[in-house]
Amino acid sequence: MSENWRSKVITEGVQRSPNRAMLRAVGFSDDDFKKPIVGVASAYSTITPCNMGIAPLATKAEDGIRLGGGMPQIFGTITVSDGISMGTEGMKYSLVSRDVIADSIETACNAQSMDGVLAIGGCDKNMPGAMIAMARMNIPAIFVYGGTIKPGHLENEDLTVVSAFEAVGQYSAGRIDEVRLMSVERNACPGAGSCGGMYTANTMSSAFEAMGMSLMYSSTMAAEDEEKADNTLLAGKVLVEAIRNNLRPRDIITRQSIENAIAVIMAVGGSTNAVLHFLAIAHSAGVPLTLDDFETIRERVPVLCDLKPSGRYVATDLHKAGGIPQVMKMLLNHGLIHGDCITITGETIAERLKDIPDQPRPDQDVIRPWDNPMYTSGHLAVLKGNLATEGSVAKITGVKNPQITGPARVFDSEEACLDAILANQIKPGDVLVIRYEGPKGGPGMREMLAPTSAIIGAGLGDAVGLITDGRFSGGTYGMVVGHVAPEAYVGGTIALVEEGDSITIDAHARLLQLNITAEELEKRRAAWTPRPPRYTTGVLAKYASLVSTSSLGAVTDLNLKP
Repeated sequence: MSENWRSKVITEGVQRSPNRAMLRAVGFSDDDFKKPIVGVASAYSTITPCNMGIAPLATKAEDGIRLGGGMPQIFGTITVSDGISMGTEGMKYSLVSRDVIADSIETACNAQSMDGVLAIGGCDKNMPGAMIAMARMNIPAIFVYGGTIKPGHLENEDLTVVSAFEAVGQYSAGRIDEVRLMSVERNACPGAGSCGGMYTANTMSSAFEAMGMSLMYSSTMAAEDEEKADNTLLAGKVLVEAIRNNLRPRDIITRQSIENAIAVIMAVGGSTNAVLHFLAIAHSAGVPLTLDDFETIRERVPVLCDLKPSGRYVATDLHKAGGIPQVMKMLLNHGLIHGDCITITGETIAERLKDIPDQPRPDQDVIRPWDNPMYTSGHLAVLKGNLATEGSVAKITGVKNPQITGPARVFDSEEACLDAILANQIKPGDVLVIRYEGPKGGPGMREMLAPTSAIIGAGLGDAVGLITDGRFSGGTYGMVVGHVAPEAYVGGTIALVEEGDSITIDAHARLLQLNITAEELEKRRAAWTPRPPRYTTGVLAKYASLVSTSSLGAVTDLNLKP
């Protein structure tokens, strides 16, 4: 038995007899005290379809851990449904939940001196929350994705939850009738699993597979397919072997493996949220990472996959076409990922990919050939300028020309902006500004899926811009810029924009600019006064007092570092 197993302090020694008595009550026998104790962090919940299929997977994980020679201990962690809370005050708790999840996993594992942890998550914040905890604790760990939802269908069209949001905009613009709207709603989400396009959940699962913290092919499996259960069983066995070999998260989560993850995020057309989450994961792992690093990788990595929200296909289609391993093999062949990075199996990336074909199959068009990409460079651009001196993140897929200069339409909340869109008050050429929705100002940095989907539904996706100190759903596309920092609440320039001001968004030049004189800007800054906090008690008040700027990942322990 390896000397590094932490549970020895509980399970061995005469003085630990009372501890062992407690463990006997939950099923330990004499021989079990010689085994590593392995946590299974289950985010099972019927709050959201993303997580409702996780309970049987947790049982499979238990079986795999036992087969591998470990002793499993299931415990729960929370989730919220971004899709259900979207556009409401409840959405302010979404990003907050990332840190609650991380804290709860760390608390359970360290309190019980667990030797390793297998985390199973579905909805968007389950994944980064679990990975932040794994990086903090640095005990052997593996992440199991609860699986993606299968697409809904309506008149030979694949639907996702974003289809329902866009249908609201189409209905408000008079482009569809109520019958069609309700038909989309009733058919968009057919069962268990996380939102089906390359939205945030599937982006993060793909990135974790690329980083080596999940098993190959696991990130694009459907939640309801048998292979997902089989893969979870295998993950349990693999984790126990990692415990025996003392293979820890910080051996896997390195600067090079994070660069691999970012390259895959670019290649699959992933969510802007991945930027925020990987800044936070890197922080927890002690790996230097900045916004500019994303831009460096973006410039050299093409978008290879034709996936929703701006493309045609969903994650299950990517799985059938070869999944993340096929994308990684293409990137490896062109020197865009590091093949010597270790994975949770103990093998390197190059070893894991050695039998993957060099080219995608010709009978599919989800993964494009190298010489015919969707875009020649990545889709997540880091923009700076006087409106975002720390930086901002633009998603530039699905638009003909990612440049616009136009008059500002200023809104101090998501709801006010959405009301204006649905009332047909937004005109082509406008640049919408949604502010006081940042990490501190929201608080919680809500996602703006409702207004961005309404813009697309109204047919204005190429005609208007939108900037915000909040976030975007992975389902968002169009000429949109989020994570504007510094945020309005702390006096960032976005707080100083006035109705009708000229704003330039230029992804080619990586520019986000308020077109007023420096003298006028300083005059406005001198006159600006901070707003009182929206919450003074409870979780949101605590979060607002602790959270960092989005350009550093909106982490809550930044000021705790010595």
